[in-house]
Amino acid sequence: MKGREVSFRETEITGGFWKERQDRFRSVTIDAVYDRFEETGRFEALKGGWKEGMPGKPHIFWDSDAAKWIEGAAYFLQKKRDEKLEARVDELIARLEKEQCADGYLNTYFTSVEPEARFTRQTEHELYCAGHLAEAAIAYAQATGKTKLLEITERYLTLIDRVFRVEHTASFDVPGHEEIELALFRLYEYTGKECWKTLAEYFLNERGCGTRETTYPGVGLEYMQSHLPVRRQREAVGHCVRALYLYSAMADMARADGDKEMEEACRALFADITGRKMAITGGVGSTYLGEAFTFAYDLPEYTAYNETCASIALAMFCRRMWLLDADGKYADCAERAIYNTVLSGISLSGDHFFYENPLAADPERNRFSESRGEQQRERLPILERVRVFDCSCCPPNLLRMVGSIADYMYSISGNTVYAHCYMEGNTTLEVEGKQIGLEQRTAYPYGGTVAIRVTAGGTFTMALHIPGWAGNTKVTVNKKTVSGTLCRGYFYLEREWKTGDELELVLPMQPRVVEANPRAVHLCGRAAVQCGPLVFCAEKADSDDWVLRDVRIRENAEFERDWMELAGIKIPVLKTVGQVRAERSELYTETMPERKEIPLELIPYFAWANRGVRDMTVWLLVS
Repeated sequence: MKGREVSFRETEITGGFWKERQDRFRSVTIDAVYDRFEETGRFEALKGGWKEGMPGKPHIFWDSDAAKWIEGAAYFLQKKRDEKLEARVDELIARLEKEQCADGYLNTYFTSVEPEARFTRQTEHELYCAGHLAEAAIAYAQATGKTKLLEITERYLTLIDRVFRVEHTASFDVPGHEEIELALFRLYEYTGKECWKTLAEYFLNERGCGTRETTYPGVGLEYMQSHLPVRRQREAVGHCVRALYLYSAMADMARADGDKEMEEACRALFADITGRKMAITGGVGSTYLGEAFTFAYDLPEYTAYNETCASIALAMFCRRMWLLDADGKYADCAERAIYNTVLSGISLSGDHFFYENPLAADPERNRFSESRGEQQRERLPILERVRVFDCSCCPPNLLRMVGSIADYMYSISGNTVYAHCYMEGNTTLEVEGKQIGLEQRTAYPYGGTVAIRVTAGGTFTMALHIPGWAGNTKVTVNKKTVSGTLCRGYFYLEREWKTGDELELVLPMQPRVVEANPRAVHLCGRAAVQCGPLVFCAEKADSDDWVLRDVRIRENAEFERDWMELAGIKIPVLKTVGQVRAERSELYTETMPERKEIPLELIPYFAWANRGVRDMTVWLLVS
């Protein structure tokens, strides 16, 4: 039986790791992103009226930036109304309403800059922007009851349906940058209107089948996943964010229609990504060339691209897959992406951002590259987060991800409640017509004890995610050890749950030394350290007189746990003993240098680059 999601709207995050981050986002990040978008003209462009020679020329994807900010703001408004924030959103919606054409068309770039080019270039982002507009409209309607943006969006989508599906009068058949597909499924579920599901299915079924699909000069159709019909795709190729938005929509369609062929394609694509093309941090897309998947086991460190948005999209795909298929590997992958690369995309202070998330950093290498001319410069990720990018898709994407993070807690299938990702919160959900209440308390991801108290009981099966990294686990109900069924990463426990019953899961949180497949040649001879879902990294302090990349740890290294505070947030530290070679003057030697022991501190990968520019590495030599 296919599952259905339990929305973040049904959960109140009450404490712990995610409450701390949501509080920081509410107090800092919402305004930080708004201010940057105001300064860069993104919101001003919504007023229209730009003419050649005027400053602030709109860009093809600016509408999506504005829409994602509205959506993210709406998620926080869902939990706490805020007059100032709501007024800001209402003003942006008023601008969009005024800018909308009589036939429903709405894209500030094409309306102002190239009105004659509407629906003529597949490589542009018209339908991508429309998809994000739809998601924002749903979120704001759910948060406030205001439907103006929803009405605006449905008028635009009605035009898109007519031009693309009915009349075929556009110059291309499917979006160049996927996103509208998953937005249409979401709109269908929210409104119940079959037409939006029909349009989503049309775009999915037509991809890779037509003769009018084009891409950038010199770039193959793999870049936008149009090289094959979607049901025949088995290898993840091309631009990562486009691909993972497409795969998410494919999973939506497989669940909505019971499409087994589509489901099988999704399974194969997931296996290809996680088995051959994903960094240990959940980063995907190893190259800046097309922000794309490359080839199997190509997992570089210094030049790794690993766009923040790509890992957000990967988590979105995982969440849809666990609704299709009750397998803990999807929750494992979602946690890997969220707790590492996704959170690395924002500073602990909440107002600076990474677009790219490398696995190693060498400031000297970056300084040398930056001193070269444009033609001689090596392409390297930046080592300090910035307030805004020319392409600022990641900051508002983080806003909507963190605002709705409780989407990843539970799902329901029949009379089974699945607990996927653990976080503190109170949830009310409906199981076969009966209201059930669950109160979850945990220090996860720093601690492995998860307590779930039943606040409104009933007869149902509780399925607890047992992460793939967990060894011996313990499950008790009301302090008594219980037996259940362990199947594909979930521990199933069926009973009549009474109000006040307390279920406790204890996961071992021991640091683990992990090696990569030998085919991942960049990583040969090295190992990474994980604890729970967190990947740890080493940062070199200014006073250290050794080379970070020369550090070795033992396969059976022992770790001491400690804490430090950065930007007002406490983070865990793993302390161990490392080894480095003694310094010497010769460039090469036949005599193996002596090794000396050094104290080594490791911090969560998401917290790197919060103490200034430093050497960093995830992968350490093994002794």
